[in-house]
Amino acid sequence: MEPAGHITPWDRLLHVKRHIFMSAICKVPLSMCDTVAPEADHLMRTLLLFLLLALQASAQTGNSAVEPSVRQLLAAQQDAWNRHDLGAFMMGYWNSSELTFFSGAKQTSGWQATLERYRKTYQSEGHEMGKLEFSDLKIEPLGSAAAFVRGAWHLTMSDGKTPHGVFTLIFRKFPDGWKIVHDHTSAAE
Repeated sequence: MEPAGHITPWDRLLHVKRHIFMSAICKVPLSMCDTVAPEADHLMRTLLLFLLLALQASAQTGNSAVEPSVRQLLAAQQDAWNRHDLGAFMMGYWNSSELTFFSGAKQTSGWQATLERYRKTYQSEGHEMGKLEFSDLKIEPLGSAAAFVRGAWHLTMSDGKTPHGVFTLIFRKFPDGWKIVHDHTSAAE
């Protein structure tokens, strides 16, 4: 039992809202909530705890689906690249003029411009796509509809060269699935 006049952290947390909450639960006028019966106070604490746990579980459930969905999209992109299918690879990107792709000191805006950049760099005369591998993925949900991803990429070319580097991606969830809305890729020197 708390000493008379002692303010608990619970009291500081709820302050005035405690009386409003009790008024709503007990269905009594706010003025009658100056003194709360111990049973009602216990009920209020139990309901608040239940509400907080339910909200936390709901948030975790929404976020728990983010990582596997993003990993699946990146695996599909890797497979498409290794089939030399840039069209399927680009399905992982947001098909919008607002897509941004940064590489080196160059900024590319838009889905079509990003596709053309990939074609010029990896499918034009004298270039090849090689075999792609993503690794060291760190996926951080930013809620249930966005994610921040860091990782490494590694290409193995037919001549034995192994270009590689790191990337950061921003994903958003759209009605048709997860898409990359921003890609910042750097190559090792």
